[in-house]
Amino acid sequence: MKQDNPINKDEMANQADVSRRLFIKMAGLGGFGVLAGVAGCDGRPSGGDGWMPAQYEGRGHFPVQVRGRVPIDPLNPSICRDDQKCILCGQCAEVCDKYEAVHDHYELPLVDDIPCVHCGQCTLWCPTGAITETSGIKQMLEALDPKSGKHVLVQTAPSTRVGLGEEFGMDVGTNVEGLQVAALRALGAKTVFDTNFAADMTIYEEAFELVQRLTGKIEAPIPMFTSCCPAWVKFSEYFYPELRPNLSTAKSPMGMVAPLFKTFYAEKQNIDPKTIFSVAIMPCTAKKFEAARPEMNAAGRHHNDPDMRDTDLVLTTRELAQLIKMKGLDLHQFKATEYAKEREYDRVMSEYSGGGAIFGCTGGVMEAAARTAYHFVTGAGKDEIPELLYNFEPIRGLKGIKSAKLDVPGVGELRVAVATGLANAKELMGRVKKNLDERKVNPDVELLFHFIEVMACPGGCISGGGQPKSSLPPSDIVRTARSNALYTIDERLTLRLSHENAELLALYKAYLPEGPNGHEAHEFLHIHDGEYRDRSGNLVAKR
Repeated sequence: MKQDNPINKDEMANQADVSRRLFIKMAGLGGFGVLAGVAGCDGRPSGGDGWMPAQYEGRGHFPVQVRGRVPIDPLNPSICRDDQKCILCGQCAEVCDKYEAVHDHYELPLVDDIPCVHCGQCTLWCPTGAITETSGIKQMLEALDPKSGKHVLVQTAPSTRVGLGEEFGMDVGTNVEGLQVAALRALGAKTVFDTNFAADMTIYEEAFELVQRLTGKIEAPIPMFTSCCPAWVKFSEYFYPELRPNLSTAKSPMGMVAPLFKTFYAEKQNIDPKTIFSVAIMPCTAKKFEAARPEMNAAGRHHNDPDMRDTDLVLTTRELAQLIKMKGLDLHQFKATEYAKEREYDRVMSEYSGGGAIFGCTGGVMEAAARTAYHFVTGAGKDEIPELLYNFEPIRGLKGIKSAKLDVPGVGELRVAVATGLANAKELMGRVKKNLDERKVNPDVELLFHFIEVMACPGGCISGGGQPKSSLPPSDIVRTARSNALYTIDERLTLRLSHENAELLALYKAYLPEGPNGHEAHEFLHIHDGEYRDRSGNLVAKR
């Protein structure tokens, strides 16, 4: 094929100042130029200056056998890339395409956005550490400085406790809940709460919303989708904006509890909310994006302070490990008897059920919500909840798409589905949309599902983009060990139902007296009309 501008590549190879990016631009590789041409952290050419190493001249998808990489916006709040470390191996593009259905699932040229759902799976697959989370360690150190005058309040997600230990040589899936709390106190945190409590709150609200939808008490469509995964929410905004009404309005656990720290807790403890620096330790890079969403300022709206954010900083599990090591601490040291008190969470907002604990597993949100939804419909006590819902095997495990049926008195057959990994979610959404289209033509067509859980990361939050890289690429052995650790917590607890959490019920009585989905709950715990965005105009999705 004749080229308009033929190039002598041998001549180029002799020019030491020709960067990889310039070569790609001159070679006219079309869309791949977008892949390699978007800077990450510092805007330098990928892999530094010079010619491509010979080992990348094997078989590949691109001319000269360069496999490429995903584009990353320099202003991405969740991930960044050190271009000097990038070897164009294509691992990031592989996981983003095959597992998350984002890269190469939109047309080029770009419209006005560099599509990213912030899941951070690329950080786990990157073999050189070129792609990492956008660091918040400097901000954390500044807040922890006594001179800052900040009351550093930290919440820790369910999955961090079964991941953090791996950074300190412990077996995969080791539960380091108390050690993590003690380490945070040693770093200078004044208050440490358990996000498991907030997971119970999310189940309380989401299960109630599901029942209201099923019984027609609110005008909202079925099936209802979970909304606790920020990467899934943004993915749906990009590719399925017409299904936004199907998303639950319930915020994620982090999103729900954070505004209560600066309202309910601040009032209870007589703390100036402006001094609270709210930090979330998460297994998830997308939480950094979620915290920055404009609507995550319920406390600011309450206090009439537009600059007040519900969550001031999100750190990943890996960042917490870095911070502990930077301060010369070792997680093992907090096993000593002298740290017994420091290993305990602060009360008021830390009690949790087994339902809250399994939130980090794929299928865990569904299982916990099914337990509580069954109670809301039937009034069943813990001994009357079907045994199946205490070990919901059909929706457990790492299979990409799972489904189950459950007979609920007063409702009938409840059909549920779980997708893990956005490529699987895309397949499931295709089936859902086809079913809904058929029902528009013939209302007698059976509804495929009533309730659907989606988590962007394969295996759920336990394998989130901010978790330790205990295998490369991430393995099902690691995912299974971490999941089993959370299921073990559930099995060993006497309290296994989110709606029986005593601290949660006390909070509702004192601060949210209208109960789940009441006026106060909607103010702090739910997304409001128009806050799920239509992002389809930011890209042209491939069909």
